[in-house]
Amino acid sequence: MTNFDQEAADAAQARQDSLTKPQGSLGRLEELAIFMAGWRGTSRPTMDRTQAIIFAGNHGVVARGITPFPASVTQAMVQNYRNGGAAINQICKVAGADLQVVALDLDRPTADFTAGPAMTPTEVQQAMDAGAQAVDPTADILLLGEMGIGNSTIAAAQAAASMGGRAEDWVGPGTGAKGPMLQAKIAAVAEGLALHSPKTAHETLSAFGGREQAAICGAILRARELRIPVMLDGFICCAAAAVLTRDDPQALEHCLIGHVSAEPGHKRLIAALGKQPILSLDMRLGEGSGAGVALLVLRAALECHNGMATFAEAGIG
Repeated sequence: MTNFDQEAADAAQARQDSLTKPQGSLGRLEELAIFMAGWRGTSRPTMDRTQAIIFAGNHGVVARGITPFPASVTQAMVQNYRNGGAAINQICKVAGADLQVVALDLDRPTADFTAGPAMTPTEVQQAMDAGAQAVDPTADILLLGEMGIGNSTIAAAQAAASMGGRAEDWVGPGTGAKGPMLQAKIAAVAEGLALHSPKTAHETLSAFGGREQAAICGAILRARELRIPVMLDGFICCAAAAVLTRDDPQALEHCLIGHVSAEPGHKRLIAALGKQPILSLDMRLGEGSGAGVALLVLRAALECHNGMATFAEAGIG
């Protein structure tokens, strides 16, 4: 696994300490610049090429009545992304990210995980490979998002399998489940957890699905090979990413979390991962929207890091 370049990070820290400001006064912006320096292997990292990917998939567990929307909405939203009509399109426009949408066999939902494995090992690997192949090797950072009716149920099951706890600890309203529908969602996750006892990342993805989550995992692993930092989105994206820690506790060292979602399980998951989100805006849209807004903060961090004068350059002190 590719390692963080401590020499580049130290050089970036030295630059931060020489800029025309009190040391540490830009707070998290300084930390983000140093993070980028270490992973990109240069004391002056830039973001000339920024890639955002939405992976989309459908899920058999929706037959359990766990979501207020039909699976056909997944395809409709994919088309909306491609037409430029979604929130993420506008956010990518202002944040300077190139958006790509990868739909994964939408006409062939995964199996209902309460009755058996959601995917075969071959299907898991195919989805992971699709995620890896979507990564642009020339990108300076990769933003990940997802779309898939029912996938907050998948995320709750994955989070519970990876981090422990009961279904009730992880299940939230998602796209608006409440009352009996929310209880059905909790019951489905509880049944899945009772049925499956996966130990590895592949087994966890096979047990619960879905294709978009497996693709996210594949993209994260490929980005690590390429030393491309990753900006994760909300609960669903982070729950997929967390699956990788079953194989390697350091698998997400190159990942940032863009924001803490209003979905209840996300704050708990972030704490379990030991990370600090960049933003907290009560967003819960998915589709990479929180990661996209956080990209604006990351751009500000690098503009200050690279563009500010040092005390020597400014003739101060």
